[in-house]
Amino acid sequence: MIDSPLETMLRRDRLIVAVALGAIVALAWAYVLWLAADMDMGGMDMEGFRMIPAGIGIMLPASEPWRVIEFVYVFLMWAVMMVGMMAPSAAPMILMYARVGRQGSIAGKPLAATGWFVAGYVLAWIGFSLAATLVQWLLEREALLDSRMASASNTLGAVVLIVAGIYQWTPLKDVCLAQCQSPLGFLMRHGGFRGDVPGCLGLGLRHGAYCVGCCWVLMTLLFVVGVMNVLWIALLALLVLIEKLAPWGRWLARSAGVACVVAGIWMVVSTSPGRAGSLRPGLSPRQTFTSRCALSCRPRLLPGVLLQEVTGSDPWPG
Repeated sequence: MIDSPLETMLRRDRLIVAVALGAIVALAWAYVLWLAADMDMGGMDMEGFRMIPAGIGIMLPASEPWRVIEFVYVFLMWAVMMVGMMAPSAAPMILMYARVGRQGSIAGKPLAATGWFVAGYVLAWIGFSLAATLVQWLLEREALLDSRMASASNTLGAVVLIVAGIYQWTPLKDVCLAQCQSPLGFLMRHGGFRGDVPGCLGLGLRHGAYCVGCCWVLMTLLFVVGVMNVLWIALLALLVLIEKLAPWGRWLARSAGVACVVAGIWMVVSTSPGRAGSLRPGLSPRQTFTSRCALSCRPRLLPGVLLQEVTGSDPWPG
């Protein structure tokens, strides 16, 4: 049986989009693994210091205020990590958008329109990444994160876990997850395929907003287990993927919510009353929550930081 020209183009479009998404995800994960490897290079004590996720071993005293370049590195880390985690679960929606565009107008440019749709989707997660960077800055400013970007307060860790667990049962989670689980239904509810750039961007941004609403609270768990804990990054990405693709994804989300609440309560009761909510040097919630499988790091100081430690002068004025 000979395929029609339309079927041939649909198959070609699907292959192009799948390969492009696969390449983007692979590059994102390669970057995340590179950063994680940079922060997992030995066993020396890092108390009083913090690592900057730049992939080149930058470390600064914990008391040193954030600089613009550090904010940029942390924001880039979050943005790339979100792309690597979320793109696989968005693939059915993106493939559906390309297919509907091709079927609707064979003479049009569905691949270009799909690219703009993806750009809108990514833009939503870039907005989340900016918010996550600001939250990380605030937490580090209050000494609530340790050198490995995990919670240094049992109270903070417990609150994040319990809030995340409760959110998994809320109507807002249900609404957002439903939009992510049915690509064709989403298109039908929001006007279908758009051929113009603003329309594609807007539709991609809307779908991305639903995905952020569905998954943002799961991403906050990284502040408990460690922002650069690759194992938990992979597990959360897998959870998001199954939630969206499996027919029983809603029940998995609720089960995960129960697990988060139980873990949060356990974190509270496992802390002695006299020390609840206090900072615990040498033992972060991530170390207890993940069975002491914390990342180990070898500090490496920039020449400028060494100069500052020796002379007391600021090598980066301003």
